[in-house]
Amino acid sequence: MQWTDRIRQVKIILVVAAVVIAVASLFISQYLVRDLSIEEHHKMEVWAEAMRSLNNADENTDLNLVLKVIDDNNTIPVIVLDKDGNANTFRNIKLEGVDLEDSLRNAAEMGKSMLKAGNAIKIYLDDTGSGDFINVCYDDSMMIKRLSSWPYIQLGIVLVFVVIAIFALLTSKRAEQNKVWVGLSKETAHQLGTPISSLMAWTEILKESYPDDELLPEMEKDVKRLQLIADRFSKIGSLPELVPCGLKEVLGHVVDYMNRRTSAKVNMVEVFPKEEMVVDINASLFEWVIENLCKNAVDAMEGQGTITLHLSKEGEKAVVEVSDTGKGIRKKDIHNVFTPGFTTKKRGWGLGLSLAKRIVEEYHKGKIYVKYSEVGKGTTFRIELKSNSGLTTKQRG
Repeated sequence: MQWTDRIRQVKIILVVAAVVIAVASLFISQYLVRDLSIEEHHKMEVWAEAMRSLNNADENTDLNLVLKVIDDNNTIPVIVLDKDGNANTFRNIKLEGVDLEDSLRNAAEMGKSMLKAGNAIKIYLDDTGSGDFINVCYDDSMMIKRLSSWPYIQLGIVLVFVVIAIFALLTSKRAEQNKVWVGLSKETAHQLGTPISSLMAWTEILKESYPDDELLPEMEKDVKRLQLIADRFSKIGSLPELVPCGLKEVLGHVVDYMNRRTSAKVNMVEVFPKEEMVVDINASLFEWVIENLCKNAVDAMEGQGTITLHLSKEGEKAVVEVSDTGKGIRKKDIHNVFTPGFTTKKRGWGLGLSLAKRIVEEYHKGKIYVKYSEVGKGTTFRIELKSNSGLTTKQRG
């Protein structure tokens, strides 16, 4: 749980950092864009005044300064419209047109759009403030447009890096979990090997010394059970061999085991089709999955209730559902039930369902999930084995 909490904290920090960077970038860029827009507006006022001076010039007027102001505008798109809305001239604008007349017509349309947007300066051609006038229409320069769009590009880049960082953290977490599971499983199988071998030997000695003892067969069953558990642990971390097995038979073994290990207050119900369903699985590991679900169901029912194993065929999929009449799972916990370390029980490591998910989805290429759960009514886990598992049916003899 500590590792999960740490990963969650890192993800929150990354997201908050991305938001802060994005907001800061937007604020700073908008501040700069505003200042540049004001500066460009002042430049256009000077440029418009230069155009008025050019229109009112006579043969004695010195136009060097006026022409310099007009020619120095190489960045701000500008269109000059007369009072009738016709374009007289334009600068820093690319227009499509076969001739000058066509280009001026397109420029007039663009100028009217700028005028409508409020980006225009009205200049009267005389000193009276009435009579003929021109509208100097302008747009933001390419620099301002790029600066305005940059924060959004930066936000996208930051989000991409955040996603990559979170993915790397999750991948690292998953890899570390896999190493822990594999190491723990292998070590458990190794540690169980020696005492199991000794128990098997002692069982054989006791059978020779007390051949009629009624308890020895039960001891032998328990030793075999330990051997099966050790075998299951040894298979974790390596790709198990999948062979055709009848699901009814596999589930039947689980029911027999649960009936022996639980009280009479736990009712095991089998809802199986008449025909056997043969799927390529590793029977030992798949039984482990069903046993784990059944044991969790017994805990959820507090040792009293009904567990239903339902087997069916849907298209090319074999479906196993394990239902109980226990206390159910809260909605906020459903998406965490397969997370390593998550448990609602006072005792337990919270690894059972995560291992079940690994066995079903990674080893058998199937799917396991919570189909239904309601607090106080029970839970249903659903397992789907895909069509590539070689699903066939055969009549049970």
